[in-house]
Amino acid sequence: MGLKLFELVGAEAGRPFSPYCWRIRLALAHKGLEADSIPWRFTEKALLAPYNSEKVPVLLDGDRAVADSWAIANYLEDAYPDRPSLFGGDGGRAMGRMINAWADTVTVGGIFPLIAVDIVGHLAPNDQAYFRQTREARLGKPLEEAMATRDSRVEDFRKSLDPLRLTLRAQSFIGGAAPNYADYAVFGGFQWSRVVSPFRLLKEDDPVHAWRQRLLDAFDGLARKCEGYPV
Repeated sequence: MGLKLFELVGAEAGRPFSPYCWRIRLALAHKGLEADSIPWRFTEKALLAPYNSEKVPVLLDGDRAVADSWAIANYLEDAYPDRPSLFGGDGGRAMGRMINAWADTVTVGGIFPLIAVDIVGHLAPNDQAYFRQTREARLGKPLEEAMATRDSRVEDFRKSLDPLRLTLRAQSFIGGAAPNYADYAVFGGFQWSRVVSPFRLLKEDDPVHAWRQRLLDAFDGLARKCEGYPV
């Protein structure tokens, strides 16, 4: 049995947008593995109940189900040791854990209020209601109110990327000369934004912008081939 991956989509089944699912899509490509996509939407939690999860990604490998992007990355590394390593050893895996957490808080957390309102337009009506209710509770304000300040708030987000920016001035990828899972963990948030929002997160002269372009082109343009907005 081949691999299968539950991926978050909206009204358009061919436009997966979860930052966490994109981490795994790139990790699979890095490993030279293919997985059939199973489109999943916010209000379809019953589909994941058999796998003890309420959110994606969920990877199915035969009778084995693995939920959570970091857990899936570790599973792929351990279950397919003959394939290219996602971490480059135990030290790289330990550092990857830190970058994964940094990406959760700084990139995904920082991007969310800047693009949340744009996600609504890509959802089916029943998912729109769910998304508004849950995300406005998270933000403590209407999505439109969060959007109203994004032109100024994006400068704070850009500043938060200084550790990444300084790294990319010295090397092409977080992983060094070639990308590894640390790159995919951070890139997932930028791909999420590209797929659902026309809002420009980065300036074109930013080293982070150039890094994002390199990852859009990686693996024969896997991420770039997904429908999205110009970046």
